[in-house]
Amino acid sequence: MSGIFGVASKKDCIETLLYGTDYHSHLGTEYGGMAVLGENFTRQIHNISQSQFKSKFYDDAKHMKGNKGIGVISAFEEQPIYLKSRFGPFCIVTNGLIENTEELTESLLKKGVSFCEVSRGTVNETELIAKLINQGDNLIDGIEKMFDAIEGSCSLLLLHKDGIYAARDRFGYTPLAIGRRADAWAVTAETSAFPNNDFEITKHLSPGEIILINESGIISKRPGGGVNQICAFLWIYTGFPASNYEGINVEVVREKCGRFLAKQDKDIGVDVVSGVPDSGVAHAIGYAMESGKPYRRPLVKYTPGYGRSYTPPSQETRDLIAKMKLVPIRDIIKGNRIVVCEDSIVRGTQLKNFTIKKMWDGEAKEVHVRPACPPLMFPCRFNLSTRSIDELAARRAIRSIEGKDIEDVSEYTDYNSEKYKMMVEWIRKDLEVTTLRYQSVGDMVEAIGLPKESLCLYCWTGECPGQKLCSKKNQDREEIPMAA
Repeated sequence: MSGIFGVASKKDCIETLLYGTDYHSHLGTEYGGMAVLGENFTRQIHNISQSQFKSKFYDDAKHMKGNKGIGVISAFEEQPIYLKSRFGPFCIVTNGLIENTEELTESLLKKGVSFCEVSRGTVNETELIAKLINQGDNLIDGIEKMFDAIEGSCSLLLLHKDGIYAARDRFGYTPLAIGRRADAWAVTAETSAFPNNDFEITKHLSPGEIILINESGIISKRPGGGVNQICAFLWIYTGFPASNYEGINVEVVREKCGRFLAKQDKDIGVDVVSGVPDSGVAHAIGYAMESGKPYRRPLVKYTPGYGRSYTPPSQETRDLIAKMKLVPIRDIIKGNRIVVCEDSIVRGTQLKNFTIKKMWDGEAKEVHVRPACPPLMFPCRFNLSTRSIDELAARRAIRSIEGKDIEDVSEYTDYNSEKYKMMVEWIRKDLEVTTLRYQSVGDMVEAIGLPKESLCLYCWTGECPGQKLCSKKNQDREEIPMAA
């Protein structure tokens, strides 16, 4: 995923923009960018793969002036994009994933549209979005036509002389919220950007909704509604604990997930409850509250030197971070039966090689792993989240059990089936842990507190009602390098 933030103020906005954007650093590791509109547009983009956003942009911010601005922590490509369009110049940042990029690019090329931004040999998707919008009769019409054209998802902020146009993905996969303080209005992907910048949440945008914010307030440009399929993984892993989506807090959901995990563990005895830092911590706190067992920290994350091991594009970098960021405390590990709460198991390689190994090396008596979501079965359709289908631990298990790849995995997604139990047992042996139990879809949905039909559960079930994407060719897409 990427994180996007925008602010329109009655005075200079750059300090708020800098810190508001920085509060999205958990969503991307590749590029950071800001654009400000004062007398003219000022734009800066930096590679942040080896440094923090604040350190890269602190000096730039001293020279950027204006009362309106947008920022991004980008998962994959350089943003913001500047376009001198038929509707006047604008800058744009996006969050999402476009699956029919090649088709749309070819269509625009045939119309004489050129592209100048390239990310890893492909067209920059944010530039593609900008040029699709430019095909409309006006900015609002352009955004609506862009929504109609793309397969995938896109939420965006567009900085224009009128103000900041904010548009949430038509199916609501990614969130946007509006905040207000005495001298400014802001829009954010993560509401955790608001409290320390003195904003109060006033509105969560609906799917497909388009608004304009400026220093005077909010102007509705297109009502939202219809299908809402916000990504459930936001609460389980991706989101920051202090953030709210649809008015539901991330930390509270994770605690509830942990409680559900503990409720299914009446048949095991443990001495210590732990969570893989950072995103597994709240799940473990919930487990400890429900079970009555002490929460302790056998593994401590060394911060702020290391970010998320899940997000960088290269496996080598992911493994290095996974190895170096967690420091074991042998005095807590030795001789104990330990429950390890984790947000999810994607490949399982980092969990096995760099987390569980440290437990066994520390002479743990037993290691019980409890992921807070079901086995991941499908790579994400709508954002740079889970990667190729071949990498997923559950698919490797199925391939081993069946002796081949199979298309219909419905028996393996049934929490009560024998095939599901065989798959989990295969993964348990592969991880080399005492026991392994996943969260059920039903318990995860109940922990979030939204109706099942209002959540995207595609990664676990392969179902995405209301979307036209879910075809076999999409399930078999090649790996896309990703950062968060």
